[in-house]
Amino acid sequence: MAGARETINLDTLEPQQLAQVKKQLDEELEHLTSSFAQLHGAQNKFRDCLRCVNSRSAATAGAFLALALVLIPVVLVRSIRHPLARRCLFIPSLLPNKLALPRAATYYEAPAHPQNSVLVPLTNSLYVRGELTDTESVLVDVGTGFLVEKKLKSAEQFYDSKVQELGNNLKELEAIVSQKQANVRAVEEVLRQKLMAAQGSQA
Repeated sequence: MAGARETINLDTLEPQQLAQVKKQLDEELEHLTSSFAQLHGAQNKFRDCLRCVNSRSAATAGAFLALALVLIPVVLVRSIRHPLARRCLFIPSLLPNKLALPRAATYYEAPAHPQNSVLVPLTNSLYVRGELTDTESVLVDVGTGFLVEKKLKSAEQFYDSKVQELGNNLKELEAIVSQKQANVRAVEEVLRQKLMAAQGSQA
């Protein structure tokens, strides 16, 4: 049958062959473990974004301010009013690499509304206080650099689906990793027994 996996009887292999099989399994296991960590990290980022979107509509100034910093890599600020500057041009090149605006925004001096407060990163370590002028929409990075404007509910559904999708992928990958680990242990045990038998025959 095409695609069928061949079953190898470990007892028929020489120690050198077992060592080679173990090396191959270790490499595969390392790759799978790295992929698992990357998927888990991506899921955590989407979960942080989902938490921020969920909290935005009813967030207090402090809660939204803190979560906005977490959300910066994926959900982007569309329009901001800066209370400290008069018609100061917003320069995207001053922002961290993962934060960019689709167009320049102009800051206006205006009374602050605490529920819309946000910190705007000018550099990796310099933030200034700003004010969101549109709290109903966000820009969502849907992959490969494409930004889509979504209402809060739509953004929530998008991130929730991503979290669920990655969760399913993680479960499948976890099962594969567990099987690979079991295979490695089986090879190690057979190899150990063969080496002990070889040493006993030489004694």
